[in-house]
Amino acid sequence: MVVLGASNGTFGGGNMRSFMIEERAGGGDHAGSTRIISEALAPRLLKIAQDAVEAAVAVTAPGTASPLLVMESNGTRCGEHILSYGRVEKVLIGGVLMMLTLSTICGNMLVVISVCFVKKLRQPSNYLIVSLAVADLSVALAVMPFVSITDLIGGQWVFGQFFCNVFIAMDVMCCTASIMTLCVISIDRYLGITKPLTYPVRQNGCCMAKMIVSVWLLSASITLPPLFGWAQNVNDGRVCLISQDFGYTVYSTAVAFYIPMSVMLIMYYRIFRAAKLSAAKHTITGFPRDGNSAASRSGGSKAGNESGEMASSRRKRKNQSIFKREQKAAATLGIVVGAFAFCWLPFFIVSTARPFVCGVECSCVPLWLERTLLWLGYANSLINPFIYAFFNRDLRTTYSNLLRCRYRNINRKLSAAGMHEALKLVEKPESEV
Repeated sequence: MVVLGASNGTFGGGNMRSFMIEERAGGGDHAGSTRIISEALAPRLLKIAQDAVEAAVAVTAPGTASPLLVMESNGTRCGEHILSYGRVEKVLIGGVLMMLTLSTICGNMLVVISVCFVKKLRQPSNYLIVSLAVADLSVALAVMPFVSITDLIGGQWVFGQFFCNVFIAMDVMCCTASIMTLCVISIDRYLGITKPLTYPVRQNGCCMAKMIVSVWLLSASITLPPLFGWAQNVNDGRVCLISQDFGYTVYSTAVAFYIPMSVMLIMYYRIFRAAKLSAAKHTITGFPRDGNSAASRSGGSKAGNESGEMASSRRKRKNQSIFKREQKAAATLGIVVGAFAFCWLPFFIVSTARPFVCGVECSCVPLWLERTLLWLGYANSLINPFIYAFFNRDLRTTYSNLLRCRYRNINRKLSAAGMHEALKLVEKPESEV
């Protein structure tokens, strides 16, 4: 039997300089002898041997590279380039990744604990925020630690082929659930602003539960095709990468990112437009109308004037409350959409373009760039709980009390703060309204 191996690790392109031809005899004391045939001494035999190797590769795996080529050719498939770090670099990178993971866990646990244990926060509209926190918490617990270990050892997957499929399924499902929950929250906020009388009636716990279940089922549906044979993940023992099938790439990126992103942009535009129209209306109604001024000067009854002034004051307070709510919703959603696009858009652009630009030859995308964009996307799971806490006074107060270990009377403090704000609004003089 003749066994061929490349002495310099590459085949083709005129790079093969010599071959080790090992001849094994069936009998005799010697297990075999080895002869080195130089290209200069036997060019014809060298050409024959090279053709034989290429033919064997084509027969073994038509349309794909042989395992020997994959392992020796310095990165011809996705994720094969191994990054090497020094001791100081490993310490710095490990510290940053650990802080990012722990901060994501703590921030999202604060959201879950706050909404579950504080009575005032247990509202149907906050159920979506809890679902978002659970998705982000799952990313931090089930995904980030394994990605951190893989990155610290240079990008090589060491957890086995079976767990590779499980890891990819968890990664895709949790990240997609987080993104789609942000999309549903934007729709919820838009309906709450544009239909303040009818939507809160339908916004009950059952409705929110159906929306949350739908988000998680749709997120899970993206993970099923690779598990049931439609598009196989790239997994050869040292590489763990989601399937690069063209059809699956288009489907998964569209459902997981591009469609939710489009919906969020549309909702933000509509909320921004509603807030702008409300601001213009609020500015106009801030001036007294000529008819009302004339009526007040016409010598009508004092009781009638006082009644009209009270009704006008209540109407102005109501309009001001709606105006502030719309402005707050527009600002919150604008920051959420901006942070979401900043974190995930670069990663999904590269992920969508990679199969079409590189095919299975993914060495055109540097590994360090892929990992940086991936962690930038994971950072969105850290940002989300702090964005909502910044715009929600009750969440801020609850965070502060929990972090300072002031667990007692949180509900009473929030109720008192809410009552105080309501009294301040009622007691405002008309000139300030």
